[in-house]
Amino acid sequence: MPVLIWHGHSCFEIVDSHEKSIVIDPHDGGSIGLRPPKASADVVLITHEHFDHNAYTIVSHEKTKVYSMKEGEFDVLGHKVKGIRFFHDKSKGRRRGTVIAYLIDLDGVRFLHLGDIGHVPSNTGLLRDVDVMMAPVGGTFTIDAREAKVLIDMVRPRAAIPMHYWINGVNLPLAPIDTFLDLMKDHEIIRLPGNRWEIKKNDLLAWDEPRVVIFKYEGF
Repeated sequence: MPVLIWHGHSCFEIVDSHEKSIVIDPHDGGSIGLRPPKASADVVLITHEHFDHNAYTIVSHEKTKVYSMKEGEFDVLGHKVKGIRFFHDKSKGRRRGTVIAYLIDLDGVRFLHLGDIGHVPSNTGLLRDVDVMMAPVGGTFTIDAREAKVLIDMVRPRAAIPMHYWINGVNLPLAPIDTFLDLMKDHEIIRLPGNRWEIKKNDLLAWDEPRVVIFKYEGF
């Protein structure tokens, strides 16, 4: 079964059944007020080239493969990945450019990492059958809590994981998670005891409505 690990901010690590690691959007820790991710990635996926998302050297070794803003379909470690381009703002990219969201089919679970998406797409047809969706909720540079809820309602993942919000130590002007949780109060909210989640597809299949999964940051 896949294991999903949150390293703070937008950095997630997916470990497959062969103990191979895919790290998405690594930060360097100190630049944003957190500790560096403790990961050794076989593959790094970067959604866009901003300093708090592209610190691949922090998690890399000599054999690590790095894919930055890679659009279209490709394979990593035997798993299918699809990069889909969105805007980083509400001005069709004129302010902050674009980001690549990644759909990852791994060990029977479909993951979606939305990077720093800055708008609610008019058409989410490409984002079908998502099991686990990681979406920014902190606003300022991305969609905010209300827009994240709209996107969750459109995509209807089995699990919705908030990211890119203020936690203790973060020095970026992001909103905390409170507004998002208030907006999602009609959904079941699962608070994990740590920053790891062992994902069982059969458990996800039993979830009729999207559930919110909150990780506990363990960098301090």
